[in-house]
Amino acid sequence: MKLFKRREYHFDFMKQSKFAYLLSITMMIVSVISLFTKGLNYGIDFEGGIQIEATSTESIQMDEVRKSLGFLKGLTIQSVGTEGKTILIEAQPTETENSNVLLEKIKTTLGETFTYNNVQIVGPSIGDELKYHSLLATVLALSVILLYIWFRFEWPFAINCILAMAHDLLIVIGIFSLFQIEFDMVVVAGLLSLAGYDCNDTIVTYDRVRENLKKYRKMPIPELLNKSMNETLSRTLLTSITTLFVVLVLLFIGGEALCGFSIAMVAGTILGTYSSIYLAVPMLGYFDIRKLGSTSDEPQFNQ
Repeated sequence: MKLFKRREYHFDFMKQSKFAYLLSITMMIVSVISLFTKGLNYGIDFEGGIQIEATSTESIQMDEVRKSLGFLKGLTIQSVGTEGKTILIEAQPTETENSNVLLEKIKTTLGETFTYNNVQIVGPSIGDELKYHSLLATVLALSVILLYIWFRFEWPFAINCILAMAHDLLIVIGIFSLFQIEFDMVVVAGLLSLAGYDCNDTIVTYDRVRENLKKYRKMPIPELLNKSMNETLSRTLLTSITTLFVVLVLLFIGGEALCGFSIAMVAGTILGTYSSIYLAVPMLGYFDIRKLGSTSDEPQFNQ
């Protein structure tokens, strides 16, 4: 707690950022290679398939159900409710069968003790449409964030913020590809939430950079960026740790349905904190940002 209460830190983030660039490039290369070689393990939202909510007259033994339905492709089963009598089944048809045949196989295997409350069938064409709209939503979200930061600050800030966010999103998607974690619409929601979180985390430090540009007009840019990051470090760490605590709880008790979302948010929170400190702000040093504070009428404080 003493660490968080202190305001004056003296970490040389600008010097350490050179190693961070190398680490980030390595992680991005691994992510791209994994995406090209392994691809993503799409859920039924994107690949098409069937989702069944089934209720039994007796208490359901999950291990037995999983074993009996083990022949299904892309099978996921989770318990619904507190009574232990309802389950949610998701599966994908093979190339030689359709979703209706798959539904009949599941009903035959489970037997007459089950009733089926809700059955949803997603066709491949709908899955392709969802892929397109998910990509479109992500691009639009990043574009709007770019325009906002460009308007709110200046274009160097906007470019660096978007590059840092793209870095985080690419690596998170690479994690899903590398470990073949199911990628569905819930994960897309997590990625969009992550983009907003990253933007908020970075803007706080950008505000301090802009204030210091007006106050310390003769201070070298690397020193000024270091000072800005050290001044906002306690806030950045507190925000990240509290957010990480919440998403970790969600990961462990949120169940299988929220697993992908939770993994995206846990990885994204860690990466977002890292990128806002070691990428988004240090990369400003490659731009001429000194003139951004030169038009201010505020008093000048030199060191």
